[in-house]
This record gives sequence, C-alpha cells and structure tokens, in this order.
Amino acid sequence: MDLARQTAERRPSCLARLACGTGPFHAPRRADCPWCGSPRLRVRLRTADLIQRKPGTFTLERCADCAHTFQNPLLSAEGLDFYRLGSGRQDLGHRDFWRQDLCHGLGGGAAALLARAGAGRSRRLAGVRALSRFDEPESWLDVGTGRARFPAEAREVLPYTAFDGLDSDPDLVEGVRHGRIEEAHRGRLTDLARHLAGRYDALSMVHYLQRRPDPRGELRAAATVLRPGGHLLIEAPDPESRSARLLGKWWASYRQPRHLHFVPLANLCRELDELGFTVVDVDRRAPHVPADLSTACALLLNRLLPEADVPWRAEPPSGPRLALRRAASWAAAPLLALAYAADVLLAPLLTRTGFANAYRVIARKEPGA
Repeated sequence: MDLARQTAERRPSCLARLACGTGPFHAPRRADCPWCGSPRLRVRLRTADLIQRKPGTFTLERCADCAHTFQNPLLSAEGLDFYRLGSGRQDLGHRDFWRQDLCHGLGGGAAALLARAGAGRSRRLAGVRALSRFDEPESWLDVGTGRARFPAEAREVLPYTAFDGLDSDPDLVEGVRHGRIEEAHRGRLTDLARHLAGRYDALSMVHYLQRRPDPRGELRAAATVLRPGGHLLIEAPDPESRSARLLGKWWASYRQPRHLHFVPLANLCRELDELGFTVVDVDRRAPHVPADLSTACALLLNRLLPEADVPWRAEPPSGPRLALRRAASWAAAPLLALAYAADVLLAPLLTRTGFANAYRVIARKEPGA
C-alpha cells in the first residue's frame, strides 16, 4: 500500500483523537521540580513539534535550585502514544532518530543528508572502549536498544561479551533474528528489573534517560539489574551546553515533545553516588554529535516548507505544494551539506569551549549497594 493511501486511511482516527484539542495529551502541570522538589521553576523555552509538525505547544522549565530541565506539563500516556513516530512505530531508540523521526519529517535530499549526519561509528564505540578499560564484561544489557545496532557494533570491541537488548520497540526481535543480540527483553526496564536482578556485568543507556518519564526510577532499576562490581554506561544530552542556549528551540537534543527530562551532569553523579555507585569516568567531549548546526538548519527548513501529506491535517495538500516541498528539500541538500561540514570541522574547537552537546558517565556498582 502506498504512503498516500496509508495516510488517508489513518486520517479519520487521527482527527477523532484531536477533536477535543491537545489537552488530553498532557498530564497536570507540576508546581515543583521532579528532581529536588523546589518550587522555583522558570520557563526555559516554548516550542511546537518541529519534526512531525503535529499540533500542540510544549514547555520546558528549569529549576532555579538544581538546574534540572523538564517538560512541564509532561505528556500523558495518551500523549506519548499520539506524538510517537509518524511511521506508527513507538518508542524507537534514540539511535534510530536520524533514520526514522527527522527523515520522516523532511524527506528527500535533506533526509538523506541528516541520516548520514547521525552516523559516527567511532563516536558510538568510544563509550564501549572507555568501559572496557575498567572491565571486560561477560554479559551486557543495552537499554533502549531499538533494533540493536549498537550491540552489533560494540561486539567489535568486546567479541567475547554476550549482548542482550531491552526496548518497547516491536522491531526488537530483528536484533535477535540478525544475530545482533542474544536475547531480547520486550518492555520497560522499570517493569522488568526484578526479573533481571543481578544478571548483568554491564548496562548501557545511550540517549535513553531523557525519553523516560521517571529518570530516577530508571537509575534504580539499572542498579537492580547490575551485579556488584558491574558498570553502568550513560550518555545523555548536556543541558548545560552552550549550543542549547545559542540555538534555543532549534537545538536538536531538545527534540520536543519526545524528550521529557534533561539531567545536569552534577545531578546525575550525585544520584549515582546515593545509589551506591562510584563514578569512574566522565567525558563531556567524545560523546558530542557534530550535527547541531546542520540539524538546526534542517528543522528551520522543515518549518518553512509546505507541510507533507500527514493524517493529523483535515485536508491533504495539493499536488503542486507537495512537489514544491520535494524540490525544495532536494535543493537544500547542498546548504545542509555545507552546514554539516562546518559541524565536523568545528567539532574539535566546540568540544573544548563548552559547546559539546552530550556527556558520558561510567559508574561502578559497589558491593553492598
């Protein structure tokens, strides 16, 4: 079935969900910080859905005491379902973002460019190499693994480690079928933690915490799953990045409305300490994804172009508008390529001057934790 027919068939049910507006997609607004409980909240930014252009406005607030940034009000369960990927697959891992989410929004040449921009084999494996300096785990659980591409690459560094994956993605089984992981755990880490208690020597959360409604609960679940002496690898967007302040809502890591929490590095390290972990490695440079400028340009382009044929709009766009969108997307590819080249060339300077967009933490679970 072609895309136009799929869109037409989905349109009635999608519009029915929007009949009462977007209010039901949000939980009640919090009056205090979910991390420290402080009532001193300040609006950091308000934005629309810049990728899929679904209806709604989303607010990020920052705690004036602990600097935790979070979506307020948070999406409700219904909202999380509605704002999932337009392809119909929900809860895809962040590592599938470039191929599925942004590419679905743009299409054409811009999508192809940004799919390549999200790549970076050496960057993705830097965390694995860093952890291997402290341990050579027998078993590793990758949480939010998507289709398990990360474990498949990590095996190049740790060929004798057994990798498993955990995700809500229905395509998780592809990881087992293609031999990327040995065992697939379908569901939420917080729900499966007791079943997996003490089973793994290493656990990775690569761009995962920001997508969860309760990041502290995820950390407690990780502590349950790890054996004493096991290592936890976390990579996450850095809300203290100067790029976030400079680009505002066009900063790719904000990715509203699907990113719910942005945990400052200091808060994360303190929480791990309270859970009985010892932080053994912190890196605010190597996890940087050199795509801030090119992605900001792509998001702006997506906002300016005529909208694609999507089921949350009552009427499909005309043929000429669709043709204009496709032509402009391909025409913009050289500009985006130039922006991406600037991202790559400037990366060594940016990561030394506070513009890196992500951090990595490796922590060891101490005996008796």
